[in-house]
Amino acid sequence: MIDKPATATSENQENYADKPSTKGKISKTSFKKELKLIDSTMIVIGSMIGSGIFIVSAGIGRTVGSPGYLLLVWLITGAVTITAALSYGELAGMLPHAGGQYVYLREEYNPLVGFLYGWTLFLVIQTGTIAAVAVAFAKFTAVIIPFFSENNILIHAFGFNISAAQLLGIASVLFLTYLNMLGLKTGKTIQNIFTSTKTLALFLLIVLAFLIGSNAVAGHANFSDFWNPTWTHLSNGKISSVQPLSGLMLIAAIGVAMVGSLFSSDAWNNITFTAGEVVNPKRTIPLSLFLGTLIVTLLYISANVGYIMVLPLKGNPDSINAMQRGIQFAMSDRVATATASIIFGSPAVIIMAVLIMISTFGCNNGLILSGARVYYAMAKDKLFFKNTGKLNKYSVPGFALVIQAVWASLLCLSGTYNDLLDYVIFAVLIFYILTIFGIFRLRKLRPNTERPYKAWGYPVVPAIYILCAVGICIDLLIFKPMYTWPGVIIVLIGIPVYFLWRKFSEK
Repeated sequence: MIDKPATATSENQENYADKPSTKGKISKTSFKKELKLIDSTMIVIGSMIGSGIFIVSAGIGRTVGSPGYLLLVWLITGAVTITAALSYGELAGMLPHAGGQYVYLREEYNPLVGFLYGWTLFLVIQTGTIAAVAVAFAKFTAVIIPFFSENNILIHAFGFNISAAQLLGIASVLFLTYLNMLGLKTGKTIQNIFTSTKTLALFLLIVLAFLIGSNAVAGHANFSDFWNPTWTHLSNGKISSVQPLSGLMLIAAIGVAMVGSLFSSDAWNNITFTAGEVVNPKRTIPLSLFLGTLIVTLLYISANVGYIMVLPLKGNPDSINAMQRGIQFAMSDRVATATASIIFGSPAVIIMAVLIMISTFGCNNGLILSGARVYYAMAKDKLFFKNTGKLNKYSVPGFALVIQAVWASLLCLSGTYNDLLDYVIFAVLIFYILTIFGIFRLRKLRPNTERPYKAWGYPVVPAIYILCAVGICIDLLIFKPMYTWPGVIIVLIGIPVYFLWRKFSEK
């Protein structure tokens, strides 16, 4: 039988870090509340900005085929993300406990739904993202130090090829995990330094694109064909067909194109995982969610405006010239590097490699710091390994950090992390939909519970998000089934695991 929604008392709302809704022993150590508004906002921004903004516009450009629709995809993504963040603010103020979205889903529905989110987060979403970002860090390190190239195979055993890039990615994960085990102060300091650095660098790149890089060739090519959408299909790296878009096919193409932009804008919810360590979480988390998602959305849209000021959107994949390849066919999809090459010339490759190294390193710090808090909360509910529910002498969930690092490292070695991320985009959206729909449920089930912040524009704004997200899911089901069913299967496998775990825990 599926458990009924948990009910939170005022006592466990205040002390969830050590005593959640189920009966658990109080830890000898407790979380330290050290995350202020600036720290929380940096976690939101830093977790969102990885390598996506520097790359995915190429794929979006091939799918929608016009500058106007490229910008529209990013505008819709930004609006959807900010809308979701505004809605999460109510839950963050109402349930300011370690574990964030896991706790929201548990309280909105039942422990099974919460477990399925935590299961998918650990198995693929958080750890898969950490692995992908770590190897991206290694790939761009190889631009400066060629030894770390993916093509440099160091180990060949049992049919597996392990490259220097994979090993460096693992090393970066282990190093950041070690630093975060030394306490929240160390983790937040790293986050603040790297997030402020990469945000400033991205801003400067945008400014230079407008002031120096903009040119008549790109301007004429883009603005004379601003709203003429096409879907460019490739086969073995060559253009196989160019499909004009209109009506339902145009809507479908926009939905498919948003896979890349949504992933680039994801992980904004990670700050909710750390609620047990936030100063005045009922105010700080909602405000940091809004500020962080707004800042990143403005940066992303501005970056894409900068791209189309410097490069034509349409191009030729057979050309070796950045201008002729355009945004669609930037070398290895590195649109930002192609843009920088017009501004800086030959040093651009090194400049962008350093910027993306900083960006991915800071991004992974936020992901590593935050993710462990979910497994901690699950363990407190006896739904994860017991030791993950313990804090070390530095008041952080040390064992949870370790097992997260181990699994992320194995995903680095598997080489399947990018595929896994593609597979779970559908599941990620489903959990967002469930969480925001849960606001309506909790308004009905717990009308008298204190809500320091109420979802902006309720019920219209949360309903708009749900409708948009459902529309994207339907679009992916039809046009990109390979992005949907594997993720659904991963989630569904968690159902028998949940009941087995409960049975084992009771024994």
